Amino acid sequence: MREVVTLQFGQQSNYVATHFWNTQESYFTYGADEESPVDHDVHFRPGLGADGNETFMPRTVIYDLKGGFGSMRKINALYDMQDDPVDSSLWSGQPVVHRQQPITPSAYQQSLDAGLAAPELSTSTVKYWSDFSRVYYHPKSIVQLNEFELNSTIMPFEKWHTGEDLFANLDKEHDILDRDLRPFAEESDQMQGLQIITGLDDAWAGFSTRYIERLRDEYGKIPVWVWGVQEPVNGLSREKRILKMTNKARAFAELSSQASLIVPLAVPQVGLPPSIRLDPSSPWHVGALFAAALESTTLYSRLRALGSVNSTSFGTITDLLNVYGKQTIASLSMAVVDPQTQAENRGKKTESALNGRGDDDHEVIAGPDLDDMSAEGSREDSTILDVDLSSPEELDLQSGRRHGRRRAHLFSQILTCRAPPDESDNHQVRGSQRQGEYVRRHRQKVHQLRSTTLFPILDSFPSILRSHDGSAIKDGAALKTSLTTDSSVMNKVRGLRSAVIRYIGVDEREVIGNELAEIAEGYKEGWSSGSDDDDDDL
Repeated sequence: MREVVTLQFGQQSNYVATHFWNTQESYFTYGADEESPVDHDVHFRPGLGADGNETFMPRTVIYDLKGGFGSMRKINALYDMQDDPVDSSLWSGQPVVHRQQPITPSAYQQSLDAGLAAPELSTSTVKYWSDFSRVYYHPKSIVQLNEFELNSTIMPFEKWHTGEDLFANLDKEHDILDRDLRPFAEESDQMQGLQIITGLDDAWAGFSTRYIERLRDEYGKIPVWVWGVQEPVNGLSREKRILKMTNKARAFAELSSQASLIVPLAVPQVGLPPSIRLDPSSPWHVGALFAAALESTTLYSRLRALGSVNSTSFGTITDLLNVYGKQTIASLSMAVVDPQTQAENRGKKTESALNGRGDDDHEVIAGPDLDDMSAEGSREDSTILDVDLSSPEELDLQSGRRHGRRRAHLFSQILTCRAPPDESDNHQVRGSQRQGEYVRRHRQKVHQLRSTTLFPILDSFPSILRSHDGSAIKDGAALKTSLTTDSSVMNKVRGLRSAVIRYIGVDEREVIGNELAEIAEGYKEGWSSGSDDDDDDL
């Protein structure tokens, strides 16, 4: 077993996670002669329903505000209770029941419940993340925080300290970890890590940061991955943008010492490639884009055929990316790959085996072409994909830094390619003796995972991925993703610090400023000459 327990914090994150869970559910096979390429025990847990039948549900805890769950009930059809809770009440008098008008399930959900063909979803019909959910959750997975209401204008849930204070109050009253997380963690035989999907630029950043601080007290050695979801800023006022950047800066300052890996996720403000058609105002669309990248880049952690836990765990990938122990922020990018182009490109390079094992469905391979590699590890060694989800615009937050940048120094990169098999697969794992000698002399910087398991396109997934002729991709998409640690993070963090430091209270300004400066310094170690001129040009 190599279980992963997921924590979901907030509306934006739950859109991403819903797409993720729908994808995991699609990997299930039900025929006796079929075997799924995915090990379901990693993300799903067995259990018993109210009727005694076996159930299989996600290992996750979902937090959202009042009204954020839409029509989803805490007690679903698999765990429905026949007894009226009023009957077992200690109160012998006549109860008075006040009920709020329930939210009507979407037409998509009603069709799923009735076993009928589901209608096509659109941005106008998806109002909550539960509107397109295809998965049943255990009642313990549903945690509604009634102290705040979704989209409230009176008490908006958008400031760091609001989330921080909410966690402190709830934890003092309930011991949140003991109540919500521990049941899922204790039933895991060999937990490989905790996967946290959280808002990075709103009050959920403060809430999740305090949550992770507690996690470190309880599970000090477990890898903790944080996917930091950010809301598109186009159309927001200057005050709202500053608030979001300030929340993000605080999150970086505190999470960098608590999380094993932090991956910020943001829709690029510049134009997207023709292969992606996205409505940035729709959290359903944005969540789908993030989920496709997240699900693809973590595919290695749940594939059956990869076999060895040590070569496919959260911990191993964290060690590969965090080269000098201070590089916990990684950049995620992705690209939609046309199968014909993919076949041509894959025939151009010869690569060597990373763990000495390959098979027809999945293989872990390593390294770019030998002639392109250098001991310095420049950006030329890495693969640059179409869509950078790591807030690349933050490189321009500092005035006067838009020109003359040097190439970013590459520390490490994890490449994932999921595409149909082609003839070039027959020689992809045959490396030369010269390559083997090079890898022994120099630390490998680029690591690749290749799988023929395509990203499934479900009826709950919007038509945002396009082929070379502009048509929507159906059934399965060939995708590439890269998870990278390089020196560009240094300038991003410096730019963020410069942009927001004046808006942070005097009592916290020095501490947060120093933390961000220390994070930036962590991306100089091992390669920088220490020259001030070099720092400015990077």
